[in-house]
This record gives sequence, C-alpha cells and structure tokens, in this order.
Amino acid sequence: MTRLPQAVILSLLAIGTYVLLSSIYSVNEVEQVIVTQFGKPVGAAVTSAGLKVKLPFIQDIHPIDKRVLEWDGTPSDMPTKDKLYVSVDLFARWRITDPLQYYLRLRDERSAQSRLDDILGSETRNAVAKHELIEIIRTTKDRVPLRDTLLTDAERRSEIGALLPVKKGRQLVEREIFSAAAEKVRVFGIELLDIRFKRINYNESVRPKIYERMTSERRQIAERFLSEGHGEAARIRGNRVRELNRIQSEAYRQVEEIRGVADAKASEIYANAYNQSPQAVAFYEFTRTLQSYKSIIGQNTTVILSTGSDLFKFLKGMSPEVRVRTR
Repeated sequence: MTRLPQAVILSLLAIGTYVLLSSIYSVNEVEQVIVTQFGKPVGAAVTSAGLKVKLPFIQDIHPIDKRVLEWDGTPSDMPTKDKLYVSVDLFARWRITDPLQYYLRLRDERSAQSRLDDILGSETRNAVAKHELIEIIRTTKDRVPLRDTLLTDAERRSEIGALLPVKKGRQLVEREIFSAAAEKVRVFGIELLDIRFKRINYNESVRPKIYERMTSERRQIAERFLSEGHGEAARIRGNRVRELNRIQSEAYRQVEEIRGVADAKASEIYANAYNQSPQAVAFYEFTRTLQSYKSIIGQNTTVILSTGSDLFKFLKGMSPEVRVRTR
C-alpha cells in the first residue's frame, strides 16, 4: 500500500514539473516574443527580457529578433532615363518595430526578406528610370567632378568628356528610394533604417560601347600629343637651321673682316718695307713680277708680249728654253 502512493506522488511531481516548465519561458535581450493560443496572438508582444509565464500546452511562443537586420539585394539590370542599362546592387538596414503586425503579416524573417526584395527592387527601378546616369553616379550635385587634365578646353566642351548638369546626385536618389520604400514596409511592422547603393556598373551589352568611347578619347589625346610633338620638332629643327645659318653668316662676316684687316695690314707692311728707297721699290717690282710669272707662265705656255711691256724686260735674261714671241 505504501508503494502506490509513492508512485502516484512521483508521477504527480513529474507532471507538475513538466507543466511548470511548459509554463515558463525566457526572453533574450536581443529578441521579443509573440504568444499565440491555438495559432492566434494573445495580448501584446513581450519585449522585456527575463523569465515569463504562459499557459502550458495551449499557448506557444514565437521569438522575433529586435536587432538591426541586414538586407542585401541581388544585382539587377535596369534602364536609366538616358536609356543606359546599368547593373544596380543595393543594401539596406531594417528592424522590427511592431512585432504583432510583423507576425500577423509576415510570420518570419524569410518572408520579410522576400517582401523587402519586392518593395526595394521596385522603388529602385522607379528611381533609376527617372534620373540620368550621372545623377546616380555622382555623390552630390555640389561635388566638382575630376576632369582629365590632358583634355583641352575645346575638347572638354565637345562630346568627349562633356558632363550633363547634376540636379540631385546619388544621395538624394537614395533618399527618394528610402522615403518611398519606408512607407510601404511600415505596414508590416518594419522600420527601414537606411538604404545605399553598393555598386553601379554598366550592363554587359553596354560595356563595349563605353570602352570604345574611352579608347576614342585616349586616341584623340594621343593624336593631339603626336601632332603637337611633330609641330614642336619642326619648330626646333627650323630654329636649329636658322641659328646655324646665322652662326655661319656671322662667322663668314668676321672672317672677311679679319681677312680685310689682315690684307690691309700686309699692304701697309709691304708699303712700309718697299718704299724706304728706290732700290727697295725696284726689288718689290721685281719680286711681284716674278710672282705673276708663276701664275701666268706654265709648262707649254705661249706668251705674246710687246717689247715695251713691263713683263718683257725681265724675260730678256731668261733661259732660251722658254720661247717668247714678240711683235
């Protein structure tokens, strides 16, 4: 008889312990809990951490994260206002501010991520389609773009390197997407905290045209440098020839001046040397006549002179091997 009450007591204790454990649950600091009874929420969401009590067996708990959560979208191709297809990659941060509404509409984080994909993707497409590509690329409208210093002012004003005026910039486009999407996700008990462009790239079909334009721009700069180099080389060669001619002309002038001064000095020396006496004058006349013979008379030379010629008087005493015809 004593064994039966002990077994009953142990069974009751076990059942009581199980019921007690089923009635108590803990709430973590980073989560909030929705209590449901037969699948329907009961009461408000439990947001404070600690041990809580619920009805055993008929009530269930559903923990919901209350930390800042991440949404990372997949890159998708979309057209801009200027008909350029770009691949846009976004990321966002969000958190659950109304757990009850969140549970009633979405149930879990997987459904929330799927709904964010639809809403943020749709608003991003609308925003990108309403703006030029430069509005999405440029950070703000006040930021001065870096210009290629190799381009001249005329080339900058031309189609190559020309930039459209920026009215908003990427930050304002992100705010437009944020404002539109935040209103739509609020009905799901979600607060959208921030949204940013992670990467914006040209579509694969557009990239070859962009690369061709970049190559054309580089080629134009190279051709301009080449033409400027040829012009500078021609100018340097022209200056070299002109300077060489000037140097040669100056040298020739100086040589002639020196030669003239030397001839005048030599004539002066000769005059001073041979004008000292009549004998010196006669000797000078004789030497100069002999010098003229060297240039006038050569081998097999026939000279016709008159007997009164100044050259003839010195030829009278020459060797008979040199025949002189007189008349």
